[in-house]
Amino acid sequence: MSHEAPETPISANINFVTPEIGPDDFLPFTTPCLDQDVLDSAMACLKSGWIATGPRVQQFESDLKNYTGAPHVIAVNSATSGLHLALLSCDIGEGDEVITTPLTFVSTVNSIVHAGATPVFVDLEETTYNMNISKIEKAITPKTKAIMPVHMTGLSVDLDPLYELAKKYNLRIIEDAAHAIGTSYKNKKIGSFGDIQIYSFHPCKNMTTAEGGALAVHDEETAKKMRVMRFHGIDKDAWDRYGKKGNQALNVIAPGYKYNMSDLQASIGIPQLKKLDNYNAKRQELAARYHEAFKGWSEFERPGNAPYDNENPFHIYAILVNEGASGLNRDTLMQALKEENIGTGLHFPAIHLFPYYKSTYGFKRGDFPRAETVSDGIMSLPLFPHMTYEQQDRVIFALKKIFKKDK
Repeated sequence: MSHEAPETPISANINFVTPEIGPDDFLPFTTPCLDQDVLDSAMACLKSGWIATGPRVQQFESDLKNYTGAPHVIAVNSATSGLHLALLSCDIGEGDEVITTPLTFVSTVNSIVHAGATPVFVDLEETTYNMNISKIEKAITPKTKAIMPVHMTGLSVDLDPLYELAKKYNLRIIEDAAHAIGTSYKNKKIGSFGDIQIYSFHPCKNMTTAEGGALAVHDEETAKKMRVMRFHGIDKDAWDRYGKKGNQALNVIAPGYKYNMSDLQASIGIPQLKKLDNYNAKRQELAARYHEAFKGWSEFERPGNAPYDNENPFHIYAILVNEGASGLNRDTLMQALKEENIGTGLHFPAIHLFPYYKSTYGFKRGDFPRAETVSDGIMSLPLFPHMTYEQQDRVIFALKKIFKKDK
């Protein structure tokens, strides 16, 4: 996609109900994107008397199928639950290995551990924050059962060679698409092809259900396993048991989990999904303005793009601080921006340097140099669909002030 700034702003035509952020207020890294339609939908759910898993979850799953193009969609209470459910449904457990990236939120790797498997890391590409697909084959062993790529910041990993590897070695691909609702790869929407994708609807994501997630699944047997395992191993949902035409007889066919989404969550997501493309267009517009404003700066690197055709909805706009050129490290810059009333995000510390993963698996600094460089310098600037140009200019001006750029 292009990083060029638009000549005219994109009008969202949305009546946001998010608390107003004044010119002297602290500007947060992000705030949830809520409008009157969301309030009305949530209130209708509350008044209906059914707020647990029911008809609204079914509608949300149907809407997500239509949006993503996935043949099966299973809504869950978080993307973390979805990752765990995906691994279990692929029969991945003790003695198995799953290849993934060291630069992600810890839930990605925790889910592998909770499944009983061993995480195996490969380093990042030099120009993006995504895992380097060319390094994966060397990491494959007879114990490898799956590869779990992460579409970091919303930029798709290079999926064609990844799926070629999966076919060659008979591996499952579980895409952590927490950042990537609305992302496209070579004109194909993430979720419309492949194996399994997991989306997040946390309040900081491109759309929200307060908390929640969903799996896009491409084979029917795996989808059936997920539906059973997401609710205690019971072979039918509560709505199918307690409705007028339901039958309360049930069978427990596996020791499942409590991973189901509620209708109240779905009631927030249904109107959000209708406006997601509009939200993402505004994110792309703001990212392009940042990109143009920081052209030629040596103090930090702007987020890189991939050489293949892609559509990045910019879940986050993450820069990489160059301490040598800026005279500031990432943490110092984050503090300096805080003093200017600007919030930032840290996405993410490298997983292999956390104490648990170092002590349990023997990881150490130096194992994945590019991931460590990114981990040491990455920070995310404020970006959200209802962000105004004036608010974004506050961020740009603050950075110019800190780095003593033109007034």
